[in-house]
Amino acid sequence: MTEHRAIEAAEQAASVMSMAGMPRMPARVLMALVAAPAGGYTAADLRERLGVSAAAVSGAVRYLQTLHFIRRRSLPGHRRERYEMESDSWFGVMTANAPVYLRLADLIDAIGDEHDDPDAAVHAVEMSSFLRFMARRMPELVEEWEQERRTLGR
Repeated sequence: MTEHRAIEAAEQAASVMSMAGMPRMPARVLMALVAAPAGGYTAADLRERLGVSAAAVSGAVRYLQTLHFIRRRSLPGHRRERYEMESDSWFGVMTANAPVYLRLADLIDAIGDEHDDPDAAVHAVEMSSFLRFMARRMPELVEEWEQERRTLGR
């Protein structure tokens, strides 16, 4: 039996992730893996830790693997595969969205351009400007983060 740690904090973090838009079960699995011991968890460990079905774990890990947040590993001498956090997944996912932000900004501008209501046009300009700002700043933020990481010794 695996000893589980930080259960309450992980559940609270998963709740916040869900409020931010991530589906509930993938958020719970992700936060459980943040708190997992070295080497991650097996699917059975995740079922036990979260008190959910095999199907719930299977769907959640499939979702998280698609986003490149976690990976599945085989360990020598073990029959069961393990799941663990993917190194550097967060900033990789964030920076990969920069082209999406730019495309969305263009489409939002088109919405504003086709609208008669000046308030709607103002909302569109504000939203598209923010998305362009994020796309422009994301590479700079990643570079700052990498410098910060080096000072932390990671």
